Amino acid sequence: MRTRALALVATTALAATGLTLPLAANATAAPAAPAPAPLTADFNGDGYDDLFVGVPSGSVGGEAKAGYVSVVFGGEYGPGPHGVRRITQATVEVPGTPEAGDRFGGSVVAAHIDDDKYADLVIGAPGEDIDAKTDAGSVTVLYGTGDGFALANTAGRGAKSGDVYGNALAAADFTGDTDVDLAIGGKDQVVANFNPLAADTQPVMADRMGGRAPVMTTGDFNNDARPDLALGYYTQNQPYTQSHLRLYGWNKEEGSMGNFWNNSNGAANALASGDFNGDGFDDLAVGNCREIADENIDDPCGPEKLAKGGGIHVRFGDANGSFGWEQQTFNQDTAGMPGVAETGDGFGDALAVADIDADGHDDLIAGAPGEAIGSAAKAGSVTVLKGGEMGLLDPAGAANPGTVAYQQNSPDILGVAQAGDLFGAALAFGDHNGDNVPDLSVAAPGENSAAGGVWDLPGAKAGGSVVTPNSLGLPASLNPYAYGSVLGR
Repeated sequence: MRTRALALVATTALAATGLTLPLAANATAAPAAPAPAPLTADFNGDGYDDLFVGVPSGSVGGEAKAGYVSVVFGGEYGPGPHGVRRITQATVEVPGTPEAGDRFGGSVVAAHIDDDKYADLVIGAPGEDIDAKTDAGSVTVLYGTGDGFALANTAGRGAKSGDVYGNALAAADFTGDTDVDLAIGGKDQVVANFNPLAADTQPVMADRMGGRAPVMTTGDFNNDARPDLALGYYTQNQPYTQSHLRLYGWNKEEGSMGNFWNNSNGAANALASGDFNGDGFDDLAVGNCREIADENIDDPCGPEKLAKGGGIHVRFGDANGSFGWEQQTFNQDTAGMPGVAETGDGFGDALAVADIDADGHDDLIAGAPGEAIGSAAKAGSVTVLKGGEMGLLDPAGAANPGTVAYQQNSPDILGVAQAGDLFGAALAFGDHNGDNVPDLSVAAPGENSAAGGVWDLPGAKAGGSVVTPNSLGLPASLNPYAYGSVLGR
């Protein structure tokens, strides 16, 4: 009966999306479920992680690009059949008013800000005007409750026009006091809020970023039992060319975040942390790593030949805190890797990490939204890279066994690969169906003429379901939704 119900749910969801259902594969026995992991995105406390998507280009009340967040609740059948909540600045609990260009939902992250069992939703609105300060930007914390959400407060406000606070977000307990802190990306700066119940922030880094949002992730890279902030940014000819990867950790004596590691001349489109070799220390994966500036520093992202099509560079942690001495670099031309490295693939433009098979080695998922599938340019693909004793490569330098790639023409992946889909442009993990196995969310913001969609792949395997603006009943927008371009994690 449960199998028939699942099939009915999938078929009903597809009818609303306009996608084609492929033939089902032969059923195989499910592996034993690993021990439960803490849920990081369960906003209503029902035991299922929820999918949450920023839609900064969405219209609200006729205001173009006012933006909103789409929360698709998890449940027995994954995201889609269990309800959806659309959160805007017109939502009762949320501060502010929807205005054109606010881009509410420009960044989203889940965190346990207060001490209850419900995850809380942190939302950036980089285009928010504050008094007479245009595009100062703001950050809102919306607190989870048993029926979805409750109170909210502002956790960051730009100090001047053009600060664009909230164009990037990261959350972790940087100070080690058991309370969650926020790193907030703005224009040419990153600030921290060590008390998200208020809007107080202090500087972390100020440098030119070429008008781009900083790339951020968190992990314990110096082995001091506290999460650190990994930060990537670059600029070209504004007025000089530079690129940096930096690590910041809490300095108790100074009462601030201090820079303790740099890799100059290397730029990234994505960062992710995980323990890929199972040694108990966090490693840093740098997606689409390449050289930008010429500072006479050799191969900051590994061998130059592996940058073609997007190279992924991994720096490993170690017992003495001397981060990054051990390294691995690979692209789609690496032995055992699906596909071929081609200019414009964008391999590593999006990254996500989870121990999918619970073997003690984290696995890395890499999106290549620029990947051509046949004659369909920029249709996109994702590659699941298995962790192992040596990391993401075996002793011979090849991808570990089990590494596999998916795209919309793969068996049991819903839909058809078409030009401009950008499948793999954003990635995230969550246990959406409650089986204690991480499920992979894959965004294709270019799907259906940039309406977009998000694919749910249970256990990071082919199958699952897809949600789109049409299937969720989202209201019409003056601009394309590009649903999935901002994917929460």
